[in-house]
Amino acid sequence: MANLISLPLHEKVPRRNTLSRALRLLILFLLLSLLIYRVQHLGSHGPIWLIAFLCESWFTFIWVLNTNTRWNLVDQKTYPDRLLERLQELPLVDMFVTTADPLLEPPIVTVNTVLSLLAIDYPSHKLACYVSDDGASPITFYSLIEAFEFAKLWVPFCKKYGVRVRAPFMYFSTEPEVPSGYSSDDFVRQWKEMKVQYEELDRKIKEAVQKSSVPDHLMDHFEDFSNINHQNHRSIVKVIWEKKEKIPNGIPHLVYVAREKRPKQPHHYKAGAMNVLTRVSGVMTNAPFMLNVDCDMFVNNPQVVLHAMCFFMGNGKEIENGFVQFPQMFYGGLKDDPFGNHVIVLQEYVQHGTAGIQGPLYGGTGCFHRRKVIYGQLPDCKGTKLSIFNSINGFGDSTEFSKSVVPIMSGKYEESSSPSDFSATLEAAKEVADCQYEFNTRWGKEVGWVYGSATEDVLTGLKIHSMGWRSVYCTPEQPAFLGCAPMGGPATLSQMKRWVTGLLEILVGEHNPLLATLITSLSFRQSLAYLTIIVWAPQSIPELCYAALPAFCLLTNTSFLPKASDPWMIVSATLFILPNLYSLMEYFQCGQSIRAWWNNQRMSRITASTSCLFGILDVILKLLGVSETIFQITRKDQSATDNGTDVDAGRFTFDSSPIFVPATVIVLVHMTALVVGLLGVWLPVFGGPPGLGEIVCSTWVVLSFFPFVKGLFGKGSYGIPWSTLCKSAALAFFFLNFCTRFRSF
Repeated sequence: MANLISLPLHEKVPRRNTLSRALRLLILFLLLSLLIYRVQHLGSHGPIWLIAFLCESWFTFIWVLNTNTRWNLVDQKTYPDRLLERLQELPLVDMFVTTADPLLEPPIVTVNTVLSLLAIDYPSHKLACYVSDDGASPITFYSLIEAFEFAKLWVPFCKKYGVRVRAPFMYFSTEPEVPSGYSSDDFVRQWKEMKVQYEELDRKIKEAVQKSSVPDHLMDHFEDFSNINHQNHRSIVKVIWEKKEKIPNGIPHLVYVAREKRPKQPHHYKAGAMNVLTRVSGVMTNAPFMLNVDCDMFVNNPQVVLHAMCFFMGNGKEIENGFVQFPQMFYGGLKDDPFGNHVIVLQEYVQHGTAGIQGPLYGGTGCFHRRKVIYGQLPDCKGTKLSIFNSINGFGDSTEFSKSVVPIMSGKYEESSSPSDFSATLEAAKEVADCQYEFNTRWGKEVGWVYGSATEDVLTGLKIHSMGWRSVYCTPEQPAFLGCAPMGGPATLSQMKRWVTGLLEILVGEHNPLLATLITSLSFRQSLAYLTIIVWAPQSIPELCYAALPAFCLLTNTSFLPKASDPWMIVSATLFILPNLYSLMEYFQCGQSIRAWWNNQRMSRITASTSCLFGILDVILKLLGVSETIFQITRKDQSATDNGTDVDAGRFTFDSSPIFVPATVIVLVHMTALVVGLLGVWLPVFGGPPGLGEIVCSTWVVLSFFPFVKGLFGKGSYGIPWSTLCKSAALAFFFLNFCTRFRSF
């Protein structure tokens, strides 16, 4: 029998993807061939072919980026049992949960996430859970107090019976499974009692939300929330539970944090909240490893911390791992992903692909970090450099926090390095949570989560990779975390707009990955992997132009595709069919249906003409100094059931936001163009009539935007508002008028 000490804690398994590589190279060859053909015939076809050439050049560039990402797919397998055999003492871990709005992010959602964290399979005296409430809501604080009371029953119940899913709302949504070795009657009785207790917790929290008040007998705990202004208040740090006994059983520390906010003081949204949590936890528990999750991403695999530690606590290459990212997966999703926001295929190939380069991108939730990496230490730095955290030039002027940095940076952290009494650290914790603490420091630059983008996760991960650290993508058989995806058109497009805005801020800022690969330790292929998602916003321009070409050609009797008699028409047709078949193959490999593939295809077209376009506008206004980008919170709706049986659940919804105007214009223009083309009412100009290719492409565009076609005739939230229709009709008329003028050109 092999010595457990010599066995690896994890294994890296490259995937065989010969067929995928061959298909991608074939498609790339066809794209390059079409570009050459375009160049050779530009002089005889005018500006339409030039626009087509520029768009197709961009699409070729995107194909190269995606090919780079998918070239070396890697899987990782972990062995938590070997970790437990090898280590006498497991390291401390601080767990961060972030929430910002009790209306958009209901407290019961946050409570379920916190309860799942408190009940994970890890020594409880090694854990601390910090909840950041950027809304400074007394209801959220009250919910956590009630959650702790329930945790006294819930945590022992989970540990005793080996419960697999430890978010109560999800666990109680199904019938109980009697664990082996226990009496069915006893277990079912306790299960029912526990369910009653959770339903009472749920009732109390929802009642408090509805009344916007807390019970009178708890008012003594809420002095700091008296007449509070959510955008103008001092820092609040409250210890809900301090675990003083250093024994593995029980409930971990639970701390509530509401950082100070003042008018006209920059708060840096989630990145600022994460940096405050890092400092508060530094003076209170100072764990060398940190986990951050969104308030709706509950722990679905109770051994998640052990899986992560397999990549941190080994030998050799493990010491170069800066963070361990788990996939974002969702529960209760609609059948076939009608809004394309589960990003299953994107994660499968981008994250597994980058795992074969320098490591996966940081996804903002479900991620474990080395604290010293967040503090800015390089992989080859063995000791501590006191100059980096010298007072105002580094980590700030808190003596307590500076002391906590020393053992982390030197690698000599021990359990004894964390304070034995939380009450002695409360004042220091409040100090480092003040909004002015970061002035004249390196926080948000070289230290902590990086400021300057609405997608602070990608930017921070880019900084970590640029420092020379690697990252790991961990996908245990039982998903580690599950969250809820947005429902409906407005929520989906709003979330995508926030993403693409933040990504574009990275592209045009000082942290551009191409620049980073020249002056830092970021590898060239890793920089291309970052570009794969960072260029989502600018991709909307060629997407819109190319989508307009078929309609323009039908309305002006021109052509942007080779004629049917031209042999190059076969190349164009192949480039239309083959990439779609390749994409469909990827969906099949991920266990997705044809309907899911189509839903994601059409949503990618819709978001390109809506969210991405408005993301560009936001960044332009920011660069011009007209306005700042706004961090919009996505509504979280907790439901443990699959809504796929509801015929209306997946229908696209609309509101009066201008974000729906561009896509509506596209639909109106193409519907008009198809009528003109199919009826043969040509607008004569040089050249022959448009061919079948333009009609097929225009039909494809209409099908891609079919939710908007239905919205033209829908009612209520399922119909496009009249204000949007009027604006869109005016812009469509402008386009038609332009086509008429082009005819006489």
